[in-house]
Amino acid sequence: MKNIQYFILLIVPLFVIGCTTDFETINENPNSPESVSPEFLLTNVIVSEIEEHTYNQGLLLNNYMAQFVASVEFERIDRYELGGNSGYWNLIYGLLADLESMKSLDGYNDAYDGVAIIMRSYLYSQLTDLWGDIPYNEAVKFGELNFTPIYDTQESIYTDSETGILAQLEKAVSKLQNTSESISGDVMFNNNLEKWIRFANSLQVRYHLRISKRTTDFSKLQALADSAWLMQSNEDNAVLPYLSSAPNQFPLFNAALGIYQELRMSTQVESILKTWDDPRIAVFYKPTSASVSAGIAEFKGLANGQSRETIRTNNIDLNDISLLSDQFRTVADGVDAQIMLYSEIQFALAEAVEQGFITGDAESYYQQGIQAHFEYCNTEIPSDYFTRAAIALNGTKEENLEKILTQKWLSLFMIGHEAWFNIRRTGIPALTPGPDNLNNNQYPSRYLYPESEQAANKENYEAAVARIGGNNINVKSWWEN
Repeated sequence: MKNIQYFILLIVPLFVIGCTTDFETINENPNSPESVSPEFLLTNVIVSEIEEHTYNQGLLLNNYMAQFVASVEFERIDRYELGGNSGYWNLIYGLLADLESMKSLDGYNDAYDGVAIIMRSYLYSQLTDLWGDIPYNEAVKFGELNFTPIYDTQESIYTDSETGILAQLEKAVSKLQNTSESISGDVMFNNNLEKWIRFANSLQVRYHLRISKRTTDFSKLQALADSAWLMQSNEDNAVLPYLSSAPNQFPLFNAALGIYQELRMSTQVESILKTWDDPRIAVFYKPTSASVSAGIAEFKGLANGQSRETIRTNNIDLNDISLLSDQFRTVADGVDAQIMLYSEIQFALAEAVEQGFITGDAESYYQQGIQAHFEYCNTEIPSDYFTRAAIALNGTKEENLEKILTQKWLSLFMIGHEAWFNIRRTGIPALTPGPDNLNNNQYPSRYLYPESEQAANKENYEAAVARIGGNNINVKSWWEN
């Protein structure tokens, strides 16, 4: 893990407004800078996104959707009551506005521009993967003062040859490879442009797999796999360590006890990790308090999607259900804020080979992905791990893909909604809605558009809703079909 010495949220005043035109000296505020360096906005964008992505979106939302955890009472998302997630929508568009504002600041250069394009592409991918069609090409265009942007299709957002996410990431890589300029304020990669290039290329791998049902041309994915410019190890992870001191501690460390006690190990993850006989079970969870008291220290899960009444009727003893491990609760700096891990890319390449999208050694990629995740978890991999029947990549294509994608699923614990995106695309692992789900036994595919869009951008909102097939949580994205 990188030794980052700061993890701060900056609130930057962008404009200083005077009251007269004749008394410039009187109106000067020595404590308020008249110009802002782009480094401050870059820091704000990275920190704001990575913390929200990890804690609220990853731990408190996705981890229920992906069935890493199960709720005992209050987290209705575990029963598929999703709502609009409007806070994240608003945050992302605010951060996109910050990236747009950077362009007009003194000190902005090609290096900042390349990094800004990467972050912009990543943020838009979050929006479209969570909601579908979204304002894209006409969004946050300050000079045009367009407050009612059209919604672009998810297909064009990803694949347009000029403005699409994949094309923009290629543009960013080229720009960073050909600039001699530098940046400051990068708390994720410590201003290392080579790491930004690796991150951008690794995002392309992620997105080529994302849209793999909708394309037959994987030549660019093959070129990326063959290049030396993907993430190469855990040293390239897109993470930011939490710190031991306030205000940069992992939020669950200071959260109410009730929030922590909602986060119970699911029977889904219990079954998989016990089948694998995997020591990472103790990385994410801890033995039940009842079993520890009895001197036997066992891990036990809770089925997802149950109401409190069902849990009570079934006489489930919550003291005999595992909670998250201490690194999430009692250690302020026990985890990282995360956007992407090296292991994800190795699993993605293993899948691509097994699917026949590219050539290469699927087993090698697969084993490197597992090894990398064990290393990231600071856990020793058992010497016989790769020869175990439940792990070895020696079956049919379908069997191998299930193993690759299930290992990838585990590696995406708390990494935003990435595990949910992969489940929606692949159906692996196969998740069953809980008995008290509120979605007619369907696995949801999106959040609702925020209500503010219905009021402020009604015409374009209605056009988008008609095009995608309705504003409900079961409408599948373009890349899912």
